[in-house]
Order: sequence, then structure tokens, then C-alpha cells
Amino acid sequence: MSSPSSPSTAASAPEPTSATPAGSGAEASEAVVVRGVERIFPGAKGSSVTALTGIDLTVHAGEFVSLIGPSGCGKSTLLRLIADLDEPTAGDIRVFGRTAQQARVDQAYGIAFQQAGLLPWRTVAANIELPLQLHGVAAAQRRSRVAELLELVGLADFSKHYPDQLSGGMQQRVAIARSLAEQPRLLLMDEPFGALDEMTRERMQTELLRIRAETGAAVVFVTHSIPEAVYLSDRVVVMSPRPGRITDEIDVRLGEAAERGEDLREDAAYFEGVTAVREALHGPATAPSAGAARGVDVR
Repeated sequence: MSSPSSPSTAASAPEPTSATPAGSGAEASEAVVVRGVERIFPGAKGSSVTALTGIDLTVHAGEFVSLIGPSGCGKSTLLRLIADLDEPTAGDIRVFGRTAQQARVDQAYGIAFQQAGLLPWRTVAANIELPLQLHGVAAAQRRSRVAELLELVGLADFSKHYPDQLSGGMQQRVAIARSLAEQPRLLLMDEPFGALDEMTRERMQTELLRIRAETGAAVVFVTHSIPEAVYLSDRVVVMSPRPGRITDEIDVRLGEAAERGEDLREDAAYFEGVTAVREALHGPATAPSAGAARGVDVR
């Protein structure tokens, strides 16, 4: 393994029922365990497309893991498999010891995509409370939980606004709050900041670190941006072009989430992490030279 030299009701998700056996004790303590997963899609005229092959991945409870690789390498496909939005052709996936399907039924994870996906006819507060409403949570509990989440994402003054009255970054904060409504121990995020301008994106990255520190949730985060992956993550998982395989895992760990701030982007350990991930993706020959300008988004 390469490494830089420096350093969803308002109760927690229910335990698996006897009808759905949990994994081993070790697996049940891990946020995500993926073993031998393959995904093959049918193609034209009897052909097939192998999107993922031989995927083995463990995400520890409370850990932030980014998936990075070239377009079409299967990052989003892997996230969808973990979320039970698709089924693997082969292999096994466990979320806190449960099958992916049972984890979805139990609302054991929250999910956020590149587009916020807010309902335009519902206010900010009503968008956040939607998962709670759909699962029959009492109105008083919903109001209390929504108030907590509005404070968490810094939108308490915007509860009665509608999505078209918000900036792109604010809409994404609403989407993140909605994904946290049922207090999941796992967040699945598919390029949630990809459509934002660079300044807003950097602010949202720091906001996500704060939210993660306050909730203690594990995060699986899909991105194309090397600096974003290094800034946010404890570990960066590098994937190959299709068929997607995990080719490397870079342990970056630049301090506790609550301690990371904008000054980290100018820290030597941060640049070492960016270089390590870039070399894992492209090889050392294409890594920036020692005299390359810092602060450039090398994707």
C-alpha cells in the first residue's frame, strides 16, 4: 500500500432481525464489507460489459473513504451496489453485518448525489423531513429532528425558503441534512459537490468534515478530484479503467475531521497525499515536479 510519509426515525438504525442473519461479529462492526464483487451488464447482440471485477473493500465504522478513478471505472456502480440500488452479478456486500437489501430497508445509510434532488414545491424544512414522514415518524419528532439538522448544516434561518431561493451550495446542504434525517451510521455520496464552483466546493468540503465530526458517520465518497479526496479522506481507494478493479489504497489521515481547516490545503502532508494518489492513478512519471505550483487542482 502506498502512503505519504506524514502524517435514517430519529433513533439509530435497528439491529438485523433473525429473518436476515447478520455477518460475522467482525463484519457487523464494519460499516461496509465487499467481497469478490463483480458487475456485468448485458450489451448489444448478446455481448456484455464488465463494469467491476474482483472488488474487495472494507470501510471501518466512522471512517471516511473516497473512491477515485477515471470516468467509467465503476465508482458510482460500486456505490449503487452498496446502496442496493443495483445488484452484483457475483460476490457479497454487507452493511454493518446486514445484506445491502436489509440495510436499505432498515435505513442504515443516507445517500446524496451530485444533484440535490430537492422537491421544488416543498420548503427546506419539508424536504429535510420527507424521509421521516415517509417512515411514519410522529409530527413532533419530525419537527424536533428537522430543527437539529437545520442547525447542523447552518440553515436555521432558511427553513421556510424553497429550493429555487437557495444557492447551489445551500441546496446541497439541504440534501446532506435530508440524508442524515434518520441518523444513519453510513453516508454514501456520489460526487455531491461536482456541480459547484470551486470556492463553494471548498467551503462545502470543510462543512462536510464538520458534519462528519459531529455525527461520527462513516462515509463512502465518489469523486474525480484528487485534492478533494485527500482533503476529506482517511483513506483513498484507487480504481482502474474498466473493468474496474481496486489497484491501490492510500492511507492519508491528515488529522481528525474536526481539526482540518483551510490551512491544511497548504500543508506539506496534504501535498504529499495528493502526489501519492496521483502516482497511484497515473504513475510517477506524470506526477507534478517538486517545483510545481501548489494549490492547483490536479485531477
